[in-house]
Amino acid sequence: MDSISKQTYRRFLLASQGLWPGRRYRGLTGIEAALHQMQALQLDPLVMVARSQDIAMYGRVLDYKPDLLYKMAYEKRQAFDYGGWLMMYPMHEFPYWRLHMKHRAEKGMRWEAFTHPPKEAVKFVLKELREKGPLSNRDIEGDAVKEWSYRGRKETSVTLFYLWLIGEVMITNRKGFDRIYDLRERVLPSEYDYAASEQETEDFFSKKHIAFYGMARENSLKTDLSYYIQRKVSTKETTERIERLIEQGEIARLRVEGFKENFLVRSSDQAHLSVLEVGRIPKIWNPKGPTTEEEVTLLAPLEIVSARGRAKRVFDFEYVWEVYKPAHQRKWGYYTLPILYGDDLVARLDPKLDRATNTLHILGFWLEDDAPNDSAFADALANGLKRFADMIGAAKIDLSGVKQTKLRAHLKRNIRL
Repeated sequence: MDSISKQTYRRFLLASQGLWPGRRYRGLTGIEAALHQMQALQLDPLVMVARSQDIAMYGRVLDYKPDLLYKMAYEKRQAFDYGGWLMMYPMHEFPYWRLHMKHRAEKGMRWEAFTHPPKEAVKFVLKELREKGPLSNRDIEGDAVKEWSYRGRKETSVTLFYLWLIGEVMITNRKGFDRIYDLRERVLPSEYDYAASEQETEDFFSKKHIAFYGMARENSLKTDLSYYIQRKVSTKETTERIERLIEQGEIARLRVEGFKENFLVRSSDQAHLSVLEVGRIPKIWNPKGPTTEEEVTLLAPLEIVSARGRAKRVFDFEYVWEVYKPAHQRKWGYYTLPILYGDDLVARLDPKLDRATNTLHILGFWLEDDAPNDSAFADALANGLKRFADMIGAAKIDLSGVKQTKLRAHLKRNIRL
């Protein structure tokens, strides 16, 4: 079994998500390519400075602007939104998700006013869409649900959500973050309107799970595959599947310095690990602009490389998105974002966009104890703040929250907005 250093592990995780050694995508086609590289993009409605998904794409696409994600997904039809854990996936995956949707239809919904909506409600909602075209929850009349539902106050709203879960309708567009639905056949490109076989689907999601995490802990496949295919997967079945995929040369096991468990990696990625282990960077990862040593990247709050405790395990960086915590319980700030410099998380800041004055306010800024303290980092931070401000359309940056006097002065000299 191969072993790799923790630095190689960290660099590979960042690179497998398109975040290191710099942005290697550009334009509308670059957003599509970035999504393919990421495997999935978590969507969130909050927009303190920009939505999490837009911050994620800014970190990968050199000239990203927030409207480009919707253009790629809803105009070019290159992606679709799906799942209770709301994610955006490449459109070509839809045939594999049909098994998930089939099992959703069989089981129905949990924690809602009903597991399966009344047949009359289903017929009514489908008829409304068929005759009127794309509609939102607000556009369809219906009786109030008898019990509270997170998915809507009307029976038709919960029914619409159910039809989306089972693949009968899709999100065709958004107004702000509000979903606009339409019939699947009017949204899904015809070449993807079929269901892959169970065997193909289960193998596909096994490899997708590994690709999404870059390298996946061997004992994590069971849980995630159970979600992807919406049925219970036993430990025995998981072990047999892993051994078969290893024997077929699709995946491999490896060890990572400092971790007790085994990891799984796609065999196609092993060459990249070998290059990283000798201190080089694969040519395919060459950035189209500045490297992360020349320009820091602000990571989205829902980045897979840093969210849900991964920042601590991989970067020794304590990070919790505190947006849902009461103010008196926050250690850092409402919308604090980690700062990637080179291949490490070295600082964090709490940003806010004042749309009345078009000013990006840095409400708080904190350096890690081992963060660099030189002009190279200060320059990279200035460059990163300028790009972030440009992405969100800010005309000014207020640096009041940067309490390090010399660093704040350096930033003011080098930021020209």
